[in-house]
Amino acid sequence: MNFATQIIHYQVINQVAAVAQRLGMPTYLVGGFVRDLILNRPNKDIDFVCVGSGIELATEVAAVLELPPPVVFRNFGTAMLKTGEFELEFVGARKESYRADSRKPWVEDGTLEEDQQRRDFTINAMAISLQAQGFGDLIDPFGGIGHLRKKVIQTPLDPVITFSDDPLRMMRAIRFANQLDFDIEPETFAAIISQAERIRIVSAERVIDELNKIILCPVPSYGFKLLFHSGLLRHFFPELVALHGVEYVDNHAHKDNFFHTLQVLDNVARVSDDLWLRWAAILHDIAKPATKRFSPQHGWTFHGHEDRGARMVPGIFRRLKLPLNEHMQFVQKLVRLHLRPIALVKKEVTDSAVRRLLFEAGDSVDALMILCRADITSKNHEKVGRYLRNFDLVEHKMTEVEDKDRVRNFQPPVTGDEIIRLYNIPPGRIIGDLKDEIKEAILEGVIRNDREEALRFLVDIAAKKGLILSSNPYE
Repeated sequence: MNFATQIIHYQVINQVAAVAQRLGMPTYLVGGFVRDLILNRPNKDIDFVCVGSGIELATEVAAVLELPPPVVFRNFGTAMLKTGEFELEFVGARKESYRADSRKPWVEDGTLEEDQQRRDFTINAMAISLQAQGFGDLIDPFGGIGHLRKKVIQTPLDPVITFSDDPLRMMRAIRFANQLDFDIEPETFAAIISQAERIRIVSAERVIDELNKIILCPVPSYGFKLLFHSGLLRHFFPELVALHGVEYVDNHAHKDNFFHTLQVLDNVARVSDDLWLRWAAILHDIAKPATKRFSPQHGWTFHGHEDRGARMVPGIFRRLKLPLNEHMQFVQKLVRLHLRPIALVKKEVTDSAVRRLLFEAGDSVDALMILCRADITSKNHEKVGRYLRNFDLVEHKMTEVEDKDRVRNFQPPVTGDEIIRLYNIPPGRIIGDLKDEIKEAILEGVIRNDREEALRFLVDIAAKKGLILSSNPYE
């Protein structure tokens, strides 16, 4: 099989081929670019393997293309270039061996065949020749193109050895299955089950990188189900596994919160590509096992799971090596607030309740409403429809209240510095108390979010506290 007509349109590939031929260095396209070329999927990362020095080839290509010198990783014999929209990686053909206690390989120079053998999956082990004779020929020793047609993930060699050598490949197998909507070949999946514990030797940073790619798939629940059934998930995300299962007492049962969470995640994924909103979906019920109680009067309850869950978020993010910044704060906020809109639809929506929700959610309110809609997973279609219609009413009310009161990103109409100046008093608790009373009056609808009304209210409440104006507040 020959792909010359497909690759001839890539100018940069032809340029690399010309340099490689001049250097007398047999060179091949490999990896994901070849796979995606066959699948007709876009891929801007182009990997080249040469029989020789990948660093030397990259350096010469950079000179010919008048690019800056390549970024070199001498320990791995690799070099990287960027040209236009493409990222180019060059590596010399190599073979690898592993120690039992590490995923870092011992690397030696090797042949193309040895390089293909070290690849993770057959669909990533295909190569396309860039040599003048046989330009575009597919070299596929492990039947990768057949596995592409069958939509199967399979390792080139014994999967037990493949995964034992590099346990991250188990995560990658599931990620590729999820991204491509492929099955994992049974023997390969059985090997993942047998080697699952070895994922512990892989750094958290590498694991979370693969997990985030799974989360960003169109239907991420597929990847999570594979992670769960393989046993991988419990080794790095036990809190999520703890959601699994249903407990019965006196014919009272609760829903399986693990599969409910996956459904919520898929629901969010249908309408948003936001990674952190998807993380909020994953974590919104994370504290239900810790708050689960049974009451003969009310059945199973999970009181306070939203607050407990919000407190769990930083610890989970820290352990998984997720960022402890505004992204974590966003997820934490949505976990804490995810029941609030649902509570609103169960009763008459008051302006005060809406103001408080807008105040607390701020710019995250739209994401919060997406999460809340996704959280309605009942099999009772009439119930789902009723809740969604009520959410429409809540959102309409939010728009009305925000247009009138501007509390979504609340800024105090009277600042602490102004209070200090007006009453000639030093900074202290009294300043914060006065500001809080003004804020509460606005949220409760006692006064509008208006400077003049806030000043009049301030004068009234300050007088009751015995404070005397030292200057005219209305000047």
